Amino acid sequence: MKDLKKWQLAPSELFAMGPIVPVLVIEHVEDALPIAEALMAANINVLEVTLRTPSALQVIETIAKNLPDAVVGAGTVTNRELLQRSRDAGAKFAISPGLTKDLLKAGNEGDIALIPGISSISELMDGIDFGYDHFKFFPAEASGGVKAIKSIGGPFPNIKFCPTGGINLNNVNNYLSLGNVACCGGSWLVSDNIIKQKNWTAITELAQEALAHVEQASVVK
Repeated sequence: MKDLKKWQLAPSELFAMGPIVPVLVIEHVEDALPIAEALMAANINVLEVTLRTPSALQVIETIAKNLPDAVVGAGTVTNRELLQRSRDAGAKFAISPGLTKDLLKAGNEGDIALIPGISSISELMDGIDFGYDHFKFFPAEASGGVKAIKSIGGPFPNIKFCPTGGINLNNVNNYLSLGNVACCGGSWLVSDNIIKQKNWTAITELAQEALAHVEQASVVK
């Protein structure tokens, strides 16, 4: 069982910071601060920078050093080495697309929160065995979506999820209406096209639109 006091930020705190977590794929370090600042202008401070690009760790470091109010974390963390490198770069949390027992153990041994990814009951049970109770459900839409997460809530009522994968403005409230969903990850706020155009204002507008859409919905937990 992990000692939550060792983690700089508890998963429950992280999940409570906002209903939408932008999933960021950033190729160029010089785009890091404009993107982060555009999201923060819309009151989105939790930022998941995926380790899908060669510059990802430098992007995390740049945001962490220059924007202290940003809660920047690493996504696509697949092993203990990447977890450590993310922590060293300044990440305040790490999210994995799946899980291995070694990664779960590394998360317990480290000092930043690890949010393991699961798409099956068996994976969830492995995570629970290691003391985890906050998970990423990925890929959400391809793995059964809202119906799957709702069903999981029956035998595992104390588990909280951040579903990611195929989520957008049209279905985000369907997920957030579930009692075991605290927040949703999404890449639609910062598309490749917007980044190429360097249309930072559009990022702020999309983020504001998404938050307003979520707030206006009648979400019954």
